[in-house]
Order: sequence, then C-alpha cells, then structure tokens
Amino acid sequence: MTKSDATEKKPLWLSIEERILQLDSQGLSGENLEASIQRIAGELDGTGYNVSGHGGNMMKLRFAIDKARKVGRPLLKDFNTAISALTLEDVAAPYIATTNLLDELGGTWPELRSPECRPDVIEIVEKTQLDLLIAKAKGLPNDEGIRMLIEENVDFQVITNGLEITEEKLEEVNEQIKKERAARARVAKLLEAVADKSNEEKVRHLIDNDVSEKLIIEMAQVDQNVIDAAKKAMEDELKEKQRLAEEEAARKKAEAEGPSLEDIPPDDLLDFIDSIREIMEFSDQEKEIRVMCEQSSIPKSLVDIAVSEPEKLDELEKKANG
Repeated sequence: MTKSDATEKKPLWLSIEERILQLDSQGLSGENLEASIQRIAGELDGTGYNVSGHGGNMMKLRFAIDKARKVGRPLLKDFNTAISALTLEDVAAPYIATTNLLDELGGTWPELRSPECRPDVIEIVEKTQLDLLIAKAKGLPNDEGIRMLIEENVDFQVITNGLEITEEKLEEVNEQIKKERAARARVAKLLEAVADKSNEEKVRHLIDNDVSEKLIIEMAQVDQNVIDAAKKAMEDELKEKQRLAEEEAARKKAEAEGPSLEDIPPDDLLDFIDSIREIMEFSDQEKEIRVMCEQSSIPKSLVDIAVSEPEKLDELEKKANG
C-alpha cells in the first residue's frame, strides 16, 4: 500500500482529547470544570466543529473530561506515550500494531476500540510508521535512504519533502532501481535454464552472460569462493583452447607453406622450379609471384629463394638432376 502523509480535518474525539491534554489540574477541578468545558466547546466551535449547539457532541466532550478526571490523567497522555515508544519493527504491520496498542490501552481507555476511534488510531499508527521510515532514511548513507523509501512504496512527494531532495534526484534513483530490477529479472530467467545444474555450472553460466559477481552472489546464493573456482576453471579452459588453437594455426601454416627445402624430393623440386620459372616469366612482382606460387602449391621455402635469390634456382636444379 502506498504510504502518504495526506492530512484531513482531525476527528472530533481527537480534537477534544488534545484540548483536555492542555488542561492543568485546576482546569479539571470542580470549581473550574464547567468553565473549562465551555471554553473547550467554544474553541472547537471556532475551528469548525459544532459542539456548543450539538447535544451529542457536547455529551462527548463532557464524557471525555469526566473520564480524564476519573483516571487521573488525559487519554492522550497514555496514548502519546505508547505511540512514542513504538519502533519501526513494532509498526511493520500497522493493523497488528494497532491491535497490540489497543490491547495495551483498552483496559483503561476502552473507547479507543470504538468504531469511531479505531480507524483514526490505525491512521495514527500508519503516520508513525511513515515518520519512523523517514527518520531511518535520513540516517542512511548515500542514496540508501531514498532507495529504502521507494522500496517501501512511500509516496514520492513524501520522499522529496521528508528527505529534502529534488524530484530529479528521486527520479534518478528510481530509474537505477528499475534497471536493477530488470537485471534481477534477467538473471532469474538465466538461472531457470540451469536450475538442475551444480552451483559452479550455474555460476559459469551467469559469468558467460556478463552478470556481475555481486548479482551472482545475491541471485545464485553462492559464496565468493564458488565464483573464484568457476573463474579459475574457465581461465584454465580458455588457456587450453588458446593452446590448441595456436597449435592448429601453426599446423595449418606449416601445411600451407609446404615442406622445407631439404624435405622436397628431387623430382618434385624440379617440377616446382619449372613452375616458378613459368610464373616469373609472367610477372616480376614479388607479391604476384608469391600469390601464383601459393595457388600452385609450391613450397614457401622454395618461393623465398626464388624472389630473393633467383640465381640459386639453377644451383638447386643441378643438385636435383644429380
């Protein structure tokens, strides 16, 4: 439920009790009693309540004063003391807190349980909860207080007023929270896909999907050591993949370059030399020569000699002919 500090005109019973609370013992004494009643009735008339001219309302006033005299103290003295003793934990569930409060005070002040008073008591407890939330929020560092009130569904205007922040600042924090909620929803879906896997496999799946360590710990409910172990295993696997890839690249390179000069059979060497000469008749540009030699599957070791020391081809040809 959204919490707000919207205020309306106070109920009559509460306005009566507030004025009784202001009376001293002399104001409640027999000789001054009627004067006090008439003064309070006049004050209430002046604030919009019809008390002096309304028999029922006048009876409420007289009953409240008579009860305060019998108990020896005003109702609000006990009520305010009980309200001020409430903690945020006490008012986490306002309706339960109200029931507890009425159980505490109802023996002396059973009228608080009446249909007239109980809804107002609930509202006062909710207002107390709101005040306690704002007080707690003010004591939190950075934006944690704003975050807490947003999570508690406190009305935005109450937040800006209570924490004395701008609407822009509140919206900035609210947008951050929206993004975080979206990120959590995404992680929850990722975890559904690996629900039957081990914790390490879950962590690896989340790391692969660029989930932060903080969110992994929160959502996967694992310790940092599980993340460290998963990252180490992934690093080892990556190193092994890189090693195999490098070996494969070297193999392919060697295969593409062909055998070394010493490993080329004489007959093949003669054929390669003839092919090179034909290519060199076609072009004297090294790049073109190399491309055409590669297309003809001529070993790189022989091509290197052809483009750098072409005169050695004759020497190699003589050796190959024996």
